Amino acid sequence: MTQKINWPQILTQCKNAIQEQIKLLPETISQPKKSYGIGAGGDETKQVDLIAENAIIATLQHHNISFTLISEEIGIKKYGETPNKHFVTADPIDGSTNFCRGIPFYATSIAISTKPTLNTIHAALVADLVHGITYTAQKGKGAYRNNKKISPSKETSLEEAVIGIELHREEAKKVISKLASLIQQTKHLRHIGANALELCYVADGTTDAFIDIRGRFRTTDIAAAWLILNESNSIITTPEGKPLNTKLDPKEKVSFIASANPNIHTKILNLIKKESK
Repeated sequence: MTQKINWPQILTQCKNAIQEQIKLLPETISQPKKSYGIGAGGDETKQVDLIAENAIIATLQHHNISFTLISEEIGIKKYGETPNKHFVTADPIDGSTNFCRGIPFYATSIAISTKPTLNTIHAALVADLVHGITYTAQKGKGAYRNNKKISPSKETSLEEAVIGIELHREEAKKVISKLASLIQQTKHLRHIGANALELCYVADGTTDAFIDIRGRFRTTDIAAAWLILNESNSIITTPEGKPLNTKLDPKEKVSFIASANPNIHTKILNLIKKESK
């Protein structure tokens, strides 16, 4: 008999377990930071990342779920007797630097798929762990913010749009010229440091686009938000305008443009393509 899993309920329990565990952490900017090594995604692992990851694993094991975990910290690890039945792609704490510095903008991101590929994700959760906001989606059932169905904005003016652009790391030097025209035409640029959450802001109309063309964005970052964006009828493509699909792996990197609607998406694509020639 096939085990029927209520994924929205399980993912919510994972989120609740993470919130309970990280409340116990005393880590602040004034305290020395112990090194926990480098995670599978290539970034320094912080204590909060490990605690959140363990909370996800413990919750799934409590429900006797066999799964393969694809995580920024532990990498790829199999649990249970039939681990290839469910693939769990997680960024346990998206914005862990924000957490450690006391910046109130960080989240957890968890996606469930039948294969280790982006296009087989069928359930997702991105939870703002500060403000009590949880985004969820199931394939074919829409996207929700605190159980209320969401949709993106209808803004079409680049001058009025609020757009997030990720420019972190040395790759920014290589892509800034491609973004020059877009930056000149946009007066409301934002980036707060928790990428999955910022993608969900596009899905619910808080912002109008989020862009990362550096080729540094991990698929563990994007997995859950990818489904939420698609189920909200937002648009996410490669910088060339092609459908975004890739394998789920903490070492796999992507570039993307996520937009609220076809009109503004086309404008952004055209500006970037023009500067790339």
